[in-house]
Amino acid sequence: MPLWVELVLRVGGVLVAFLTLPLLVGQAEHKVMAHMQGRLGPMYAGGFHGWAQLVADGVKFVQKEDITPREADRAVFRLAPAVALVPYLLVLLVIPLGPNDLVGQPLDIGLFFVLAVVGVGVVAVLMSAWASANKYSLLGGLRGAAQLLGYELPLVLAAASVAMAAGTLSLSGIVEAWQPWWLLWQAPAMIIFFVAGLAEIRRPPFDMPVADSELVFGYMTEYTGLRFAFFLLAEYVGIVVIAALTTVLFLGGWQGPFADDQLGWLWTLLKVFAVSFVIIWLRVSYPRLREDQLQRLCWLVLVPASLAQLVLTAAVRIAL
Repeated sequence: MPLWVELVLRVGGVLVAFLTLPLLVGQAEHKVMAHMQGRLGPMYAGGFHGWAQLVADGVKFVQKEDITPREADRAVFRLAPAVALVPYLLVLLVIPLGPNDLVGQPLDIGLFFVLAVVGVGVVAVLMSAWASANKYSLLGGLRGAAQLLGYELPLVLAAASVAMAAGTLSLSGIVEAWQPWWLLWQAPAMIIFFVAGLAEIRRPPFDMPVADSELVFGYMTEYTGLRFAFFLLAEYVGIVVIAALTTVLFLGGWQGPFADDQLGWLWTLLKVFAVSFVIIWLRVSYPRLREDQLQRLCWLVLVPASLAQLVLTAAVRIAL
């Protein structure tokens, strides 16, 4: 197969995943939250149980007027939604779906690349907050910056633990080195990574930068139409990315109970949707953390625990 054809197929597959998986997760969130709260949820769009609700929402957002505040920094204001969305697309390029290079672009330093790109999210938050010329947006942006900069540390340390255990920064290499007993040994790192990942994508109970009861809608207050939809899409893509990274790093990726590489992609997707379900479940189950509680959890619990896990991993590696 010519190189350019293979490249087009890989990038095309990632784009399809980028556009479809967030819709599936978003629809699942609508229905899961509805059942957990004893209500129906969307039922009409598309016919069967409202399966096309998010598609209808997308059409609605396209038709809405795109408003830019008079005092806003127009260039930065308009660029911020794209900055929030594009990093997740780049991350999906290097996350392996299955064995035998079933990945958009295999990288030997895939984990390093992923952690670097995910950190760009704080730039989008600050851009939208500052450029909106709105005090509520600015407050939300400052909260978001403090949250993202704090939780980046335990996220990186937890990922470093599993990379040290596997002896590689390649995401595919980590999956190949993974063993079932890691579910116990690396369980603290998995919990830390998952919680820090929720904070990175600003999902409840870590949604203080949005806090609609206090800040209207935080750094997204002044956005309308398609740009607002891009921020919502970035949230759902963020769920897919955090679930996929948790799957690849800590749950064995494509490895399943049967030694069949042909079904590896299916095991990966099943694990990703299972972790996404947990993310949705937490939104329904836990109230929003106050700012002091959020920072205390980060610096007094997650950072020391991630450092302890790193020491444990180093000791086990030396012993083995």
